[in-house]
Amino acid sequence: MPSPIKRALISVSDKTGLVEFGQALASTNVEILSTGGSAKVLRDAGVAVTEVSDFTGFPEIMDGRVKTLQPTIHGGLLAVRGNMDHEAAMEEHGIQPIDLLAVNLYPFEATVAGGADFSTCIENIDIGGPALIRAAAKNHACVTVVVDPDDYAQVQSEMEANGGATTDDFRNRLAAKAFARTGAYDGAISTWFANQRGETFPARVVFTGELKQTLRYGENPHQEAAFYSGGGSRPGIATAKQLQGKELSFNNLNDTDAAFELVAEFTNKAACVIVKHANPCGVAIADDLLTAYKRALSCDTESAFGGIIAFNQPLDEATAKEVAELFAEVVIAPKVDDAAATVLGGKKNLRVLATGAIPNAAAEGMTVRSMAGGYLLQGRDHRVLEDSKVVTQRMPSDQEMADLKFAFTVAKHVKSNAIVYCKDGMTVGIGAGQMSRVNSARIAAWKAQDAARVAGNRHSLAKGSVVASDAFFPFSDGLLAAAEAGVTAVIQPGGSVRDDEVIAAANEKDLAMVMTGMRHFRH
Repeated sequence: MPSPIKRALISVSDKTGLVEFGQALASTNVEILSTGGSAKVLRDAGVAVTEVSDFTGFPEIMDGRVKTLQPTIHGGLLAVRGNMDHEAAMEEHGIQPIDLLAVNLYPFEATVAGGADFSTCIENIDIGGPALIRAAAKNHACVTVVVDPDDYAQVQSEMEANGGATTDDFRNRLAAKAFARTGAYDGAISTWFANQRGETFPARVVFTGELKQTLRYGENPHQEAAFYSGGGSRPGIATAKQLQGKELSFNNLNDTDAAFELVAEFTNKAACVIVKHANPCGVAIADDLLTAYKRALSCDTESAFGGIIAFNQPLDEATAKEVAELFAEVVIAPKVDDAAATVLGGKKNLRVLATGAIPNAAAEGMTVRSMAGGYLLQGRDHRVLEDSKVVTQRMPSDQEMADLKFAFTVAKHVKSNAIVYCKDGMTVGIGAGQMSRVNSARIAAWKAQDAARVAGNRHSLAKGSVVASDAFFPFSDGLLAAAEAGVTAVIQPGGSVRDDEVIAAANEKDLAMVMTGMRHFRH
């Protein structure tokens, strides 16, 4: 264990807890070196401070760009105590040891997030701070490095318990945290630069995140897992405030993200999405949230049990009362009004999340997936359909066209192969994740039939519906299975060598068919 801390250098952008920390150090006779705003805050609070320029005998220059980047400071941080050569160099050059460094960096990430111009962002790239942090962290056998105000109290406790010093393990842990901070900081800068230059896929890419939650386990109990936030400020699961309920699991987080991203596609009406195992099992829009929920639930009441419920509008009391009748794992909405929160509060285990906003479904961005030895990086699937055209003899009616667009939007969020039956702004049958498209069509039809049985209807809900396919029909069999279920119109990307065959089959069944030219595989 090193000697008690006798000299500290403090230079922070975030002044949280600075005064209390400075007072605590001063009370143990620690000499405090500081710069600029940090020095002023401490001095105004009555804490004795030595300006770095006075300590080094070299003034701040170039608008403060150069103030700590010099040998007296870095020698004091990097010198290995007990190393005869290092100590001789310190004596020769008048370098005094610095035992503690408290630095946090210029707010580059916040500056970028605030939409600042290029030159302002550049000026908020900290140079001296990372250099100091890395020096102190490298020499953590001798120096305590603090980059997070939340750690000030622990430093004080360590010093109190160890006669003014800190333990090896504590310094090691803070050093790891320090290197992680500078790594994330540099990652944010390199990502911003690439974006400024329009480089979608730069030669090197850095992913950074901040630990948000250590999870009990991953997809299965034998897998470790944690949740990190990062990658921008997109409203959703990472920005949500949990209002009540049990801790979110790995699968909860994954499914809730899927549900909220889908419900965000709908902005003109109230919408509800119910997801089970990352696939929607019921989706509906309506003039009000309660109706949207009831319609979404009616698509597949069996699968909805234990599912995730997402809304695109603030959750109200009437809808909350209906939701409370169903066993669900998670409810997520942009807001939850007080009355709704009171209703759901009776279900202590139900996780209720409020995100504050809805993500922009049309916003560009990147998604990443890990694989053995690397990553797959791709642009977000932020479009639905653009240059669609009717390819059959019969044109879709206005209602059919509205339902086709709705169905294709839902299909975008269903695992491939995806087949989605919809009618009057609600799903009536969903077939997902099958190796054969025709089997997805059959499963979706069976789901529609089962939903009708539960509702007490004689005829399948697929009768008179429309159907969406996330990719082209490779053969006419999938289309014919949908026709047999009772659909009247079809939407699909097209692009198969057998498109003419599929179109002919649609004409024979008097179906209207729209081709979008845009595929929406989701694996």
